[in-house]
Amino acid sequence: MLVVGFPTGALQANCYLIAAGKGAPCVIVDPGQDAADAVAKAVREHGLSPVAAVLTHGHFDHCFAVTPICDGDGIPAYIHPDDRDLLSDPLKGVSTDTAAFFGGKLQMREPREVRELADEAVLDLAGLSITVDHTPGHTQGSVTFRCDTEEGGRLLFAGDTLFAGSIGRTDLPGGDVRQMASSLRTKILTLADDTVVLPGHGPTTTIGRERGTNPFLAGLEEGSEDSTAQGPLRGL
Repeated sequence: MLVVGFPTGALQANCYLIAAGKGAPCVIVDPGQDAADAVAKAVREHGLSPVAAVLTHGHFDHCFAVTPICDGDGIPAYIHPDDRDLLSDPLKGVSTDTAAFFGGKLQMREPREVRELADEAVLDLAGLSITVDHTPGHTQGSVTFRCDTEEGGRLLFAGDTLFAGSIGRTDLPGGDVRQMASSLRTKILTLADDTVVLPGHGPTTTIGRERGTNPFLAGLEEGSEDSTAQGPLRGL
Protein backbone atom coordinates (compact mmCIF):
# COMPACT_ATOMS: atom_id res chain seq x y z
CA MET A 1 0.00 0.00 0.00
CA LEU A 2 1.19 3.50 -0.83
CA VAL A 3 0.59 6.44 1.53
CA VAL A 4 1.92 9.88 0.60
CA GLY A 5 1.47 12.67 3.14
CA PHE A 6 2.49 16.31 3.37
CA PRO A 7 1.47 19.45 5.32
CA THR A 8 -0.26 22.28 3.47
CA GLY A 9 -1.27 25.87 3.99
CA ALA A 10 -0.82 28.44 6.72
CA LEU A 11 -2.02 25.99 9.38
CA GLN A 12 0.07 23.05 8.10
CA ALA A 13 -2.81 20.58 7.86
CA ASN A 14 -1.80 17.15 6.64
CA CYS A 15 -3.06 15.95 3.26
CA TYR A 16 -2.69 12.29 2.31
CA LEU A 17 -2.92 10.25 -0.87
CA ILE A 18 -3.60 6.54 -0.44
CA ALA A 19 -3.43 3.84 -3.10
CA ALA A 20 -2.81 0.13 -3.47
CA GLY A 21 0.57 1.02 -4.97
CA LYS A 22 2.33 3.11 -7.58
CA GLY A 23 0.48 3.50 -10.86
CA ALA A 24 -2.88 2.78 -9.20
CA PRO A 25 -6.07 4.70 -8.49
CA CYS A 26 -5.87 6.82 -5.33
CA VAL A 27 -8.02 8.56 -2.73
CA ILE A 28 -7.13 12.05 -1.50
CA VAL A 29 -7.68 12.71 2.20
CA ASP A 30 -8.16 16.33 3.34
CA PRO A 31 -6.90 18.49 0.44
CA GLY A 32 -6.57 21.76 2.35
CA GLN A 33 -5.10 25.17 1.70
CA ASP A 34 -2.47 25.22 -1.08
CA ALA A 35 -2.88 21.46 -1.57
CA ALA A 36 -3.72 21.45 -5.28
CA ASP A 37 -0.16 21.79 -6.59
CA ALA A 38 1.27 19.34 -4.05
CA VAL A 39 -1.42 16.78 -4.88
CA ALA A 40 -0.77 17.18 -8.61
CA LYS A 41 2.97 16.70 -8.05
CA ALA A 42 2.43 13.54 -5.98
CA VAL A 43 0.00 12.15 -8.56
CA ARG A 44 2.56 12.64 -11.32
CA GLU A 45 5.46 11.31 -9.28
CA HIS A 46 3.69 8.08 -8.36
CA GLY A 47 1.60 7.64 -11.52
CA LEU A 48 -1.68 7.80 -9.59
CA SER A 49 -5.26 8.36 -10.78
CA PRO A 50 -7.50 10.18 -8.26
CA VAL A 51 -10.99 8.69 -7.87
CA ALA A 52 -12.29 10.59 -4.82
CA ALA A 53 -11.50 13.09 -2.09
CA VAL A 54 -12.61 12.25 1.45
CA LEU A 55 -12.81 14.87 4.20
CA THR A 56 -12.38 14.25 7.91
CA HIS A 57 -14.27 17.49 8.64
CA GLY A 58 -15.25 20.78 7.09
CA HIS A 59 -12.65 23.23 8.42
CA PHE A 60 -11.08 25.07 5.52
CA ASP A 61 -7.52 24.08 6.39
CA HIS A 62 -8.56 20.51 5.53
CA CYS A 63 -10.78 21.10 2.50
CA PHE A 64 -9.94 24.44 0.88
CA ALA A 65 -8.66 22.81 -2.33
CA VAL A 66 -11.34 20.12 -2.57
CA THR A 67 -13.40 21.92 -5.21
CA PRO A 68 -10.63 22.64 -7.75
CA ILE A 69 -9.22 19.15 -7.26
CA CYS A 70 -12.55 17.34 -7.53
CA ASP A 71 -14.00 19.43 -10.33
CA GLY A 72 -10.70 19.38 -12.23
CA ASP A 73 -10.61 15.57 -12.23
CA GLY A 74 -14.38 14.99 -12.31
CA ILE A 75 -14.35 13.08 -9.01
CA PRO A 76 -16.69 13.22 -5.98
CA ALA A 77 -16.01 14.67 -2.56
CA TYR A 78 -17.17 12.82 0.55
CA ILE A 79 -18.09 14.67 3.77
CA HIS A 80 -20.37 14.08 6.74
CA PRO A 81 -23.71 15.92 6.32
CA ASP A 82 -23.25 17.80 9.60
CA ASP A 83 -20.21 19.60 8.14
CA ARG A 84 -21.38 19.99 4.56
CA ASP A 85 -22.43 23.63 5.00
CA LEU A 86 -18.83 24.56 5.85
CA LEU A 87 -17.86 23.84 2.22
CA SER A 88 -19.72 26.98 1.14
CA ASP A 89 -19.47 28.98 4.39
CA PRO A 90 -15.96 28.27 5.74
CA LEU A 91 -15.88 31.07 8.33
CA LYS A 92 -18.90 29.54 10.07
CA GLY A 93 -16.66 26.97 11.74
CA VAL A 94 -13.72 29.10 12.89
CA SER A 95 -12.83 31.42 15.75
CA THR A 96 -13.10 35.19 15.43
CA ASP A 97 -9.29 35.42 15.59
CA THR A 98 -8.92 33.01 12.67
CA ALA A 99 -11.55 34.87 10.70
CA ALA A 100 -9.76 38.14 11.36
CA PHE A 101 -6.46 36.63 10.22
CA PHE A 102 -8.02 36.06 6.81
CA GLY A 103 -9.61 39.50 6.73
CA GLY A 104 -13.09 38.16 7.47
CA LYS A 105 -13.33 36.84 3.93
CA LEU A 106 -12.75 33.30 2.77
CA GLN A 107 -14.70 32.19 -0.27
CA MET A 108 -15.40 28.55 -1.10
CA ARG A 109 -18.05 26.59 -2.92
CA GLU A 110 -19.07 22.97 -2.99
CA PRO A 111 -17.61 20.64 -5.62
CA ARG A 112 -20.04 19.66 -8.35
CA GLU A 113 -20.48 16.20 -6.82
CA VAL A 114 -20.73 15.80 -3.05
CA ARG A 115 -21.58 12.51 -1.37
CA GLU A 116 -22.51 12.36 2.30
CA LEU A 117 -20.82 10.01 4.74
CA ALA A 118 -22.65 7.82 7.23
CA ASP A 119 -21.31 6.36 10.48
CA GLU A 120 -19.77 2.91 10.01
CA ALA A 121 -20.15 3.12 6.24
CA VAL A 122 -17.55 1.19 4.26
CA LEU A 123 -16.29 2.97 1.16
CA ASP A 124 -14.94 0.84 -1.69
CA LEU A 125 -12.64 3.30 -3.42
CA ALA A 126 -9.48 2.81 -5.49
CA GLY A 127 -9.49 -0.89 -4.63
CA LEU A 128 -9.37 -0.02 -0.92
CA SER A 129 -11.92 -0.69 1.82
CA ILE A 130 -12.24 2.43 3.99
CA THR A 131 -14.39 2.40 7.12
CA VAL A 132 -15.97 5.66 8.27
CA ASP A 133 -16.45 6.42 11.97
CA HIS A 134 -18.42 9.50 13.01
CA THR A 135 -16.39 11.20 15.76
CA PRO A 136 -18.08 14.50 16.70
CA GLY A 137 -16.36 16.77 19.18
CA HIS A 138 -14.00 18.93 17.14
CA THR A 139 -16.89 19.60 14.75
CA GLN A 140 -20.32 18.05 14.57
CA GLY A 141 -19.43 16.29 11.33
CA SER A 142 -15.93 15.07 12.20
CA VAL A 143 -15.12 11.56 11.03
CA THR A 144 -12.11 9.27 10.98
CA PHE A 145 -11.19 6.76 8.27
CA ARG A 146 -9.86 3.26 8.97
CA CYS A 147 -8.06 1.19 6.38
CA ASP A 148 -6.14 -2.11 6.54
CA THR A 149 -3.06 -2.67 4.40
CA GLU A 150 -2.31 -5.78 2.38
CA GLU A 151 0.74 -6.25 4.58
CA GLY A 152 -1.48 -6.63 7.65
CA GLY A 153 -1.14 -3.13 9.06
CA ARG A 154 -3.92 -0.90 10.35
CA LEU A 155 -4.20 2.79 9.51
CA LEU A 156 -6.36 5.52 11.05
CA PHE A 157 -6.73 8.87 9.30
CA ALA A 158 -7.72 10.79 12.41
CA GLY A 159 -8.32 14.33 11.16
CA ASP A 160 -8.47 16.71 14.11
CA THR A 161 -9.85 14.13 16.53
CA LEU A 162 -6.52 12.71 17.74
CA PHE A 163 -2.93 13.95 17.48
CA ALA A 164 0.40 12.79 18.83
CA GLY A 165 0.14 13.91 22.45
CA SER A 166 -3.05 15.91 22.04
CA ILE A 167 -6.61 15.99 20.70
CA GLY A 168 -8.68 18.43 18.65
CA ARG A 169 -9.92 21.60 20.27
CA THR A 170 -13.57 21.74 21.25
CA ASP A 171 -14.09 25.49 21.75
CA LEU A 172 -14.94 26.36 18.14
CA PRO A 173 -18.46 26.55 16.64
CA GLY A 174 -19.79 22.99 16.53
CA GLY A 175 -17.27 21.71 19.07
CA ASP A 176 -18.37 19.80 22.16
CA VAL A 177 -16.11 18.49 24.94
CA ARG A 178 -18.47 15.70 26.00
CA GLN A 179 -18.96 14.52 22.44
CA MET A 180 -15.19 14.52 22.01
CA ALA A 181 -14.76 12.38 25.13
CA SER A 182 -17.39 9.94 23.88
CA SER A 183 -15.81 9.75 20.42
CA LEU A 184 -12.37 9.10 21.88
CA ARG A 185 -13.67 6.46 24.26
CA THR A 186 -15.96 4.57 21.86
CA LYS A 187 -14.28 5.03 18.46
CA ILE A 188 -10.57 5.61 19.15
CA LEU A 189 -9.59 3.73 22.30
CA THR A 190 -11.34 0.61 21.04
CA LEU A 191 -8.76 0.28 18.24
CA ALA A 192 -5.77 -2.04 18.37
CA ASP A 193 -2.55 -0.63 19.85
CA ASP A 194 -0.61 -1.25 16.64
CA THR A 195 -2.96 0.98 14.62
CA VAL A 196 -0.89 3.71 12.97
CA VAL A 197 -2.49 7.13 13.42
CA LEU A 198 -2.09 9.67 10.62
CA PRO A 199 -3.43 12.87 12.15
CA GLY A 200 -4.65 16.11 10.63
CA HIS A 201 -1.65 18.01 12.00
CA GLY A 202 1.77 16.96 13.18
CA PRO A 203 3.60 13.61 13.17
CA THR A 204 2.25 10.09 12.96
CA THR A 205 1.80 8.02 16.11
CA THR A 206 0.07 4.81 17.21
CA ILE A 207 -2.98 4.06 19.30
CA GLY A 208 -0.79 2.20 21.81
CA ARG A 209 1.56 5.15 22.22
CA GLU A 210 -1.31 7.57 22.73
CA ARG A 211 -3.10 5.22 25.09
CA GLY A 212 0.01 5.15 27.28
CA THR A 213 1.20 8.76 27.07
CA ASN A 214 -1.51 11.14 25.84
CA PRO A 215 -2.81 13.08 28.89
CA PHE A 216 -6.14 13.77 27.20
CA LEU A 217 -6.93 10.05 27.05
CA ALA A 218 -6.20 9.34 30.71
CA GLY A 219 -9.24 7.86 32.41
CA LEU A 220 -11.45 7.79 29.33
CA GLU A 221 -11.53 4.00 29.12
CA GLU A 222 -13.00 4.02 32.63
CA GLY A 223 -15.69 6.44 31.53
CA SER A 224 -14.30 9.77 32.74
CA GLU A 225 -14.98 12.79 30.53
CA ASP A 226 -12.82 15.26 32.43
CA SER A 227 -9.45 14.49 30.84
CA THR A 228 -10.34 16.30 27.62
CA ALA A 229 -10.10 19.60 29.51
CA GLN A 230 -6.38 19.25 30.28
CA GLY A 231 -3.65 21.22 28.54
CA PRO A 232 -3.52 22.89 25.11
CA LEU A 233 -5.72 21.42 22.38
CA ARG A 234 -4.87 21.44 18.69
CA GLY A 235 -6.63 22.15 15.44
CA LEU A 236 -7.98 25.24 13.70
